[in-house]
Amino acid sequence: MSAPTYDTLLVELDADGIETITLDRPEAMNSFTLVMARELEAEFRRVRTDDDVRAVVVTGSGRAFCAGMNLSAEGNVFGLDEDAAPTVEALREHLTEEPYQSGVRDTGGKVTLAIHECDKPVIAAINGAAVGIGATMTLAMDVRLASTKARIGFVFGRLGIVPEAASSWFLPRIVGLQTALEWVYAADILTPEEALEGRLVRSVHEPDDLLPAALELARRFTANRSPAALAMARRLLYAGSGSAHPVEAHRRDTLAMWHASIGDGKEGVRAFLDKRAPEFTGRASEVPDLG
Repeated sequence: MSAPTYDTLLVELDADGIETITLDRPEAMNSFTLVMARELEAEFRRVRTDDDVRAVVVTGSGRAFCAGMNLSAEGNVFGLDEDAAPTVEALREHLTEEPYQSGVRDTGGKVTLAIHECDKPVIAAINGAAVGIGATMTLAMDVRLASTKARIGFVFGRLGIVPEAASSWFLPRIVGLQTALEWVYAADILTPEEALEGRLVRSVHEPDDLLPAALELARRFTANRSPAALAMARRLLYAGSGSAHPVEAHRRDTLAMWHASIGDGKEGVRAFLDKRAPEFTGRASEVPDLG
């Protein structure tokens, strides 16, 4: 399946099944627009069912990763319907219906939910400024690597707005509640060293080394691995981190292990005993619902 063409993204798929998505508005420091939001959501939903894609690396074109929302747009810069008057009950019961779907739902949140649900390893290669949505979109990615040129900011307080893109769920799970609160309250711009110390990023690299390091990590995740088992493992870990009791994880693990044992697990055991590389045939697009 060939990579699609977008207005704000460059999409490339290499021979190892590693897809690189490059945010491509360098003249505007890759600032986030409603078009970019729609294209990112569409691409991650497409990736979920494209078995040619084994993993995804996201980076930015030019000197920025994403410098936040484009604040020069006319009207409500976040694309929201100011006359909609949403309520808790309405969003709980009608979230994906109009007018809520297009005029009320947080645009960044629709993107991060698509990333979260994509069933493939996703790596952020943060090459420069990542501010606001430029920072929060990376939280739904599994691993974050940063350039020495990266600057990361949860700067919502400076604009009188709040953290978005489901970051209130992701950020405390990654860095802990106290650090998340401090970063949001202070709205500081973090250096890559501060982000590393706070465990937001996995590692820091010189600019020319960043993307190769991210691609190499993606290959380590996928070479001689079952795409189906990876997809199930990804779901299990995310679901388990929010479970109220380990028995909930036990139920999901039990179901996943049963499916894996009658699928690629058989080939994995045979390959181990034969001392050869496995030839897995399971597809990420075909894994079952684990609850």
